[in-house]
Amino acid sequence: MANVSAEQLGAEPIGKLLVKQAVPASIGILVMSLNVLVDSIFVGNWIGAIAIAAINVVLPVSFFIGALGMAIGIGGSSIISRALGAGDPAKATKTFGNQIVLTFLITITMAILGIGYVDRLIPAFGGKGAIFELAKTYYIIVLYGVPFLAFSMMGNNVIRAEGKPKFAMIAMIIPSVSNLVLDYVFIYLLDWGMQGAAWATTGGYIFSFSYIVYFFSSKGSELKLKLHSLQPDLPIIKEIGALGAVTLARQATTSVVYLLMNNILFGFGGESLVAVYGIVGRMQMFALFPVFGVTQGFLPIAGFNYGAKKYQRVRKSIAIAIKYASLMAALVFIGLMVFPQEIASLFLSDRPDQSAADLEINAFVLGHIPLAMRLVFAATPIIALQLIGSAYFQAIGKALPAFLLTLSRQGFFFIPLILILPNYFDELGVWLAFPIADVLATIVTGIYLWREVRATLAKGGG
Repeated sequence: MANVSAEQLGAEPIGKLLVKQAVPASIGILVMSLNVLVDSIFVGNWIGAIAIAAINVVLPVSFFIGALGMAIGIGGSSIISRALGAGDPAKATKTFGNQIVLTFLITITMAILGIGYVDRLIPAFGGKGAIFELAKTYYIIVLYGVPFLAFSMMGNNVIRAEGKPKFAMIAMIIPSVSNLVLDYVFIYLLDWGMQGAAWATTGGYIFSFSYIVYFFSSKGSELKLKLHSLQPDLPIIKEIGALGAVTLARQATTSVVYLLMNNILFGFGGESLVAVYGIVGRMQMFALFPVFGVTQGFLPIAGFNYGAKKYQRVRKSIAIAIKYASLMAALVFIGLMVFPQEIASLFLSDRPDQSAADLEINAFVLGHIPLAMRLVFAATPIIALQLIGSAYFQAIGKALPAFLLTLSRQGFFFIPLILILPNYFDELGVWLAFPIADVLATIVTGIYLWREVRATLAKGGG
């Protein structure tokens, strides 16, 4: 779990290197995912199942703005990895400076607009009926902290591009631990309800931002920022934008998916069915943490070695990353298939003083979760190929195929399926769309990746 220098990305054995990069990334993602999971468990037990549905409505908007920082981070980090691999630290530092400027300007603007249109956005994303007021309370407070989240997500990817996965892991752990501690204080001890949940989340973002600033202002970073590094460089901004568009498109599509899912499910089963999706959505964030960790660990290895023209090492990193991620995905699959109802029960309150309405909602959720969970995760064992394949094109700076492959699952397959299948199969059609989209996207990605490996990586080197 030790940090490595940028040069070691091109020298150490790939398997050992991937473990060094992926384990901290996995731990960081695990803690972040546990944060989302436990946060939802606290909210569900201390406020109610409808509160989970309210957070599910807010997530796509706040995550989209936060994902602007991630997009700038991943797009710029691809340039940084390749620049360090090619022996050009000046370009790497210039890129980082431009990332900082872009992140603050764009995310603060988006947060202001998001607050200004709150009464339109929340109903559009399914915040109707009993969900609206809780969602509005949570949304406004969380949006204050979203620019801090965006900077943290941007900086985290840069830290990993430098070969410092341990520091990146800490940056991901800090907001998660902070959020859970603040949840306990604000919701349970102070009884602030939904406001407490929102301030706990925002507080976690601010703590993470503070650590990122500390890292880059200390001796931990190899990127020594100068004032001129902040001066906009149009070619670098264009490249950040082209590569970052891949991540941004993925999150934008995810936001559209939440919008459609919340509205379609509300039509079939009201707030209770939106709460079912809220729990399934949390498990999507949590359960696949080892697969996402391998993907994150793979990115700087592939980018550095591609920049250094060590194509044999790039090929090997693809093969090992898919192998490791597939194994992790298979283990996740088994757990979710066997224990769906037990998992759902964690999110629901068992207090004896619950109202009849709350008890009815809980019974509805427990009755609908098993089928939903099993269908949503039915294709989990094969998704490693799709994730690693699309990440590869992003790592090497090929924006168009990365963009298309990233959009393939949700944009090209899932959204059309979610609009068509429920017309024939009602609620079942909603859940069937998930595994069908996973299978189709994996097939397409596999074909693209196979062709790329044969055409580009068949060269020698490394």
